[in-house]
Amino acid sequence: MAPELTRTTAAQMVAEAKQRIENLGPEQVLAELRDGDPLLVDIREPAERAATGVIAGSVHAPRGMLEFYADPASPYHRPELRPERRVILHCASGGRSALAADMLGRLGYANVAHLDGGIRAWAERGLPVETRSEDGPASG
Repeated sequence: MAPELTRTTAAQMVAEAKQRIENLGPEQVLAELRDGDPLLVDIREPAERAATGVIAGSVHAPRGMLEFYADPASPYHRPELRPERRVILHCASGGRSALAADMLGRLGYANVAHLDGGIRAWAERGLPVETRSEDGPASG
């Protein structure tokens, strides 16, 4: 007989992840971008980025590929994603980035955080968001 699975919700998973990770507000992320050299990773889908813009300097790594991009043993590894580097993730409102930050910890990333509230919280604070086409340069 198979063991009974305990059911949980996505909201519970996000709440649990936030207990294990570093949660940063928009002003904290802005200060790190200004004073340090973190890698800011936007894990949203291309259509979301096109619709709502991007934070200048962020790199795109869609949530569905993040583990493969982040794992140095993966053939898809991206060299800017290094376990020893400061990495800050963001999504639209903070749920996916919380789960992703928790996952990066399991991959050995010891200095990872996420933008709690996502780009939505960033924009609500009046911080700059650039528009861009997915294949073109940033503008405005």
